[in-house]
Amino acid sequence: MENILVIDDEREVGNFFLHLLEGKGYHVKLGFNGKDFAKLIKEHSFDLALIDVKLPDTNGLDLLKQLKTALPSCKAIIMTGYSTVKTAVEAIKYGASDYIEKPFDDIDELERLIEGLLDNSSTSSQNDMYKLAETLGFIVGKNKEMNDLIKLAYKIAKKNVNVLIEGETGTGKEVLAHFIHHASMRYDQPFIGINCGAVSETLLESELFGHEKGAFTGAVKEKKGIFEIANRGTLFLDEIGEASLAIQVKLLRVLETGEYIRVGGETIRRTNTRIIAASHVNLAQAVAEKTFREDLLYRLDVVKLTIPPLRERIEDLPLFIEYFLKKLNSHLSFSDDTILQMKQYHWPGNVRELFNVVKRAVTLAEGETTIITPDFLPEKLKTERTLPSQKLFSIGKNTRDDIDLERYLNEWTSYILSLWKENKKVDLERVLSLVKDLEKQIGRSFVMKTLKETVGNRKEASERLNITVRKLRYLLKEKGADPKV
Repeated sequence: MENILVIDDEREVGNFFLHLLEGKGYHVKLGFNGKDFAKLIKEHSFDLALIDVKLPDTNGLDLLKQLKTALPSCKAIIMTGYSTVKTAVEAIKYGASDYIEKPFDDIDELERLIEGLLDNSSTSSQNDMYKLAETLGFIVGKNKEMNDLIKLAYKIAKKNVNVLIEGETGTGKEVLAHFIHHASMRYDQPFIGINCGAVSETLLESELFGHEKGAFTGAVKEKKGIFEIANRGTLFLDEIGEASLAIQVKLLRVLETGEYIRVGGETIRRTNTRIIAASHVNLAQAVAEKTFREDLLYRLDVVKLTIPPLRERIEDLPLFIEYFLKKLNSHLSFSDDTILQMKQYHWPGNVRELFNVVKRAVTLAEGETTIITPDFLPEKLKTERTLPSQKLFSIGKNTRDDIDLERYLNEWTSYILSLWKENKKVDLERVLSLVKDLEKQIGRSFVMKTLKETVGNRKEASERLNITVRKLRYLLKEKGADPKV
């Protein structure tokens, strides 16, 4: 039977878990501070640890880091009060499996969470997560940042906390909001979205809170607001940064109390609506510029998810193209050189712009060919070429940042091939040979540098470089390096 560690300075909480979990047949060890924690993980092995965020001599995040070092396979649940939910979300980024809020209102849900983490069904759960994301059109792909983001979104979806999504226009903020709603316990309730920058202040207030008959000119009958319609569901406030300060004050009241009044009304109404807000501008900067209320940002930014622009996850571009072709019911395909050309583009409009480019190419090519060539691309995609990312080149400097080596090599390959396309006098086989030599030279240098920084730990080095251990061994072998390095 599994071993569970509980660390909480409140003895009644520890006794609660001891009674609950031993009644289920688990072996339980209790600790009340960081000193107890250090002693217990040294003497015992655990399958699951429940750790309180606030302890008298340390904090839960520090203990979580120690746990992941001492017992990497041990799952962890962070216990928190509402005021420290943001800290709990940080814990998930550090490797916690989930978090729970105190007091524990739903014991059945708590039991299901613990049982789910201990029955080794994480693979099935992860498959469900990716399947839901793809169904809704939120392509995750190979990009590590996107994988981490979707995992965090999936974990917090079932929590009753507000979410702030930031990202450039066209990155898929509303699609991510839909994903969170469908993965939540509110999935069978309404999901309603409104763009706060697309309507006037007066109309936005009426849309959000509703109005009474005669409240203003044209109000010939009473109208329910979105907060009333979305009760028990999810409200997506797109471009929240565009809302006026007056509207922000009214939104703050709803978020703090769950109460609102219709325009022209006097009756206080209540709503139980989850808020997911989105903005293409940095709201923290907007607070500094006095265009956004700091107290409202605090209420919205319980969990913040930042979607990277398409140019920073260009390796996933073929997956988007494949998805869009299916969406358009097209049997056409994009040639390799067409995709290569598209990878050179900056994509200021992100995924939304990519869809329009794919749709245009399919429309032009339909009935003429089965393969979409660069000729069917807009002129702007044919003329723009970008150098390989300088950010990725920082590995050549004295830095401990993780570097996506695979992506960096792919960018250089694309760049060299784009130069060849402009002057095809050089034989393609010769160019490909040069590309392969370049990959070996750059790869060897980066691998050896990272191995020195990780003291020869190949697994850690491969993770930091975002390459497989097999690829790392390949590069070492080409160098003739000592395999024990």
